[in-house]
Amino acid sequence: MTIPELIILLIVAGLCGSIARGLAGNTRGGCLVSIALGFIGALLGSKIAGMLGLPEIFAISFGGRDYPILWSIIGAAIFVAVLGLLTGRSRS
Repeated sequence: MTIPELIILLIVAGLCGSIARGLAGNTRGGCLVSIALGFIGALLGSKIAGMLGLPEIFAISFGGRDYPILWSIIGAAIFVAVLGLLTGRSRS
């Protein structure tokens, strides 16, 4: 993977993570949190999709590997929602 591919991958992961944070109702954290959520969501979402036998609907290829956009957003939203439930933060 080249440096430009890595930068594009980080941008895509950040966008997926920030979309998922918006869907789950979490606004804390910045760009690095969004990037981390994008990668965690890709792992979690792909694992859930694989267990349920669902196909990879929308993926982008970087450096010979596919990055699952839709499953990344879904997985990150689930992860953020579960973290919100476990931490019990107030909504005021």
